[in-house]
Amino acid sequence: MTRQSIFITGAASGIGKATALQFHARGWFVGATDVDAQGLSKLADELNHDCFTAELDVTDKTAFDAVMADFSVLTDHRLNILFNNAGIAVFGFLDEVPFEKVIATVNVNLIGVLNGIHAGIELLKQTPNALCFTTSSSAASFGTPGMAAYGATKVAVKGLTEAMSVELARFGARAADVSPGIIDTPLWQNGERFVRGEHRPIRNLPELNRDRTDAGRTVSASAVAESVWAAYQGDRLHWYVPPEVVERDRAKALDPERLRDELIAQQKK
Repeated sequence: MTRQSIFITGAASGIGKATALQFHARGWFVGATDVDAQGLSKLADELNHDCFTAELDVTDKTAFDAVMADFSVLTDHRLNILFNNAGIAVFGFLDEVPFEKVIATVNVNLIGVLNGIHAGIELLKQTPNALCFTTSSSAASFGTPGMAAYGATKVAVKGLTEAMSVELARFGARAADVSPGIIDTPLWQNGERFVRGEHRPIRNLPELNRDRTDAGRTVSASAVAESVWAAYQGDRLHWYVPPEVVERDRAKALDPERLRDELIAQQKK
């Protein structure tokens, strides 16, 4: 196969689906995986079945290796972009969230990314200018109250990206990540929320933030997909959607205690 290829986890909806559609429209061969078999089937229809799809739980390393091997047969064992995008979010104070939900968050958002990199690294190593790309979050800029485990995994992802950007350079490959803010995706509409251990509905954050004009404004999933394309063309390590999200990174570097105190004050209101 001479077409460039991208392998996407969490591709059945949101950012993953938007990325699959954009890259396919540019002529790329798309490998799309998710735990949502029905969503993958709908995506395959939209791509005219000119793609590879597989149901995959990213926490299952053996399954990840097998799916990647099947995908590689169709791409002559090459991979231009590995997009570790699958993620889950559980809302609630850490002491009020069932611990199994905390561990599930770590397993999907961090262990799943490590599984993906380990499964795809040989393909990246033998593909010129390959990119290992991962979805981080604006929650990685400063630990987000009510999303402690989620934020911790996304901080870890950024550190992993930095290390891999150096390690992969040995083979002419690269690594980068994106930190999205409030994106109009199911993650921010249907995520789990716990209050004193009881399951509660979450607020529709994209709808609540739709009229904002600052870094907290709602952004489309396609905007994040565009950053994947930009990252492949460019050399930046960390990408932010919207761009103003980076301002919190800079503020934390200058005075993390001030940010902490502001958040504590907001919590008391």
